Amino acid sequence: MNNLDPDADADALEYHARYRGKIEIGLKAPVRSYSDFAIWYTPGVAEPSMAIKNSRERVYEYTNKGNFVAIVTDGTRVLGLGDIGAEAALPVMEGKAMLFKYLGGVDAFPLCLATKDADEIITVVKEIAPSFGGVNLEDIESPKCYYILERLRDELDMPVWHDDQQGTALVILAGLMNALKVVGKNLSDVTIALIGAGAANMNVARYVSMAGARYGNMIMVDSRGILNLDRKDVKGDKNKWEMCEKTNKEGRSGGIREAMRDTDVCIALSTPGPGVIKKEWVADMADNAIVFACANPMPEIMPWEAKEAGARIVATGRSDFENQVNNSLGFPAVFRGALDVRATCITDEMCIAAADAIASYAEEKGISEDYIIPKMEEREMYVREAVAVGMKAIEQGVAEKKMSAGVLEEEVRKRILIR
Repeated sequence: MNNLDPDADADALEYHARYRGKIEIGLKAPVRSYSDFAIWYTPGVAEPSMAIKNSRERVYEYTNKGNFVAIVTDGTRVLGLGDIGAEAALPVMEGKAMLFKYLGGVDAFPLCLATKDADEIITVVKEIAPSFGGVNLEDIESPKCYYILERLRDELDMPVWHDDQQGTALVILAGLMNALKVVGKNLSDVTIALIGAGAANMNVARYVSMAGARYGNMIMVDSRGILNLDRKDVKGDKNKWEMCEKTNKEGRSGGIREAMRDTDVCIALSTPGPGVIKKEWVADMADNAIVFACANPMPEIMPWEAKEAGARIVATGRSDFENQVNNSLGFPAVFRGALDVRATCITDEMCIAAADAIASYAEEKGISEDYIIPKMEEREMYVREAVAVGMKAIEQGVAEKKMSAGVLEEEVRKRILIR
């Protein structure tokens, strides 16, 4: 079973079958009678089409392009399930689209591609780009995900991001900033064990560094051990070798246990557990330790085991445990803000602004050991985050629409329904 509650697995199958999935296309415009199709389709539709032909920017005025996001995957690294293929990835992508709409008011479409070739994926995305205002890359295996993201960000004039990199990293950063406040430690001083060296933790390392952590105080572990300058086996992997050069100033070697010893923080984004991280390894950490065990669908160590071993704060990716660090706190609002100012990209600074907004919202409500990050149902947080992202885009000069924070908030609230 993937869930602690066996009934939940059965319910998932029953309800997915009952509804034949989770999303559908609905109508925005009214159809009062069949004569209305003379406006919405032929002959009336020729007028906005010709207006767009004469001025491409009017596509945002006459169509929903500015609120369409493509969710693109090849199904090679889905949740904790691995390479399950395009069709098997579709339920997950539909769920992603559901969250986009429910939390961010974004109309997102699953596009599960029947190719694993990076250049073919890039070509497909570029060819469908005229229909969309943004692209969310999802569940694409490392290292090709880096190449795909880099190429598309360079070659498309729209927001493109890889949620398993940027989304995961910004949400973890938000939780970590508040966790450190609770235990009274500074990001610039702590040592951090990064368990897993995939796309997610690579970006976590980068974002926590941008927020003030020191690369030399990070120890990263892949499936073969700690990354260090003796790891000649990873020289062909640009990202891992960069971590070998920048992290681990002590020159540690060994595995997960050695990486975690005496560290203040453990951020695990590796193999689904439990049992990937042992209780005794948590016990070897520094006092007031923070453990983020974020593998899905099962964390690397169960929260109660980490607490019993001495961790003061524990977070996972699961909604049924306290302190859920889940990408759903990030991507709906990030795209909402980016789309509403018509950003041409999503910069790292926009993601850091999102993390700051998430953390600040929780701090204002009152952070504690079991509340370091907002819960999914705290809808006002999404408004705050979207505005922070949009304003950062304007500040950086990557937004085609300029507006005040107040005007942007009004636009965001039109899309994000506060329930």
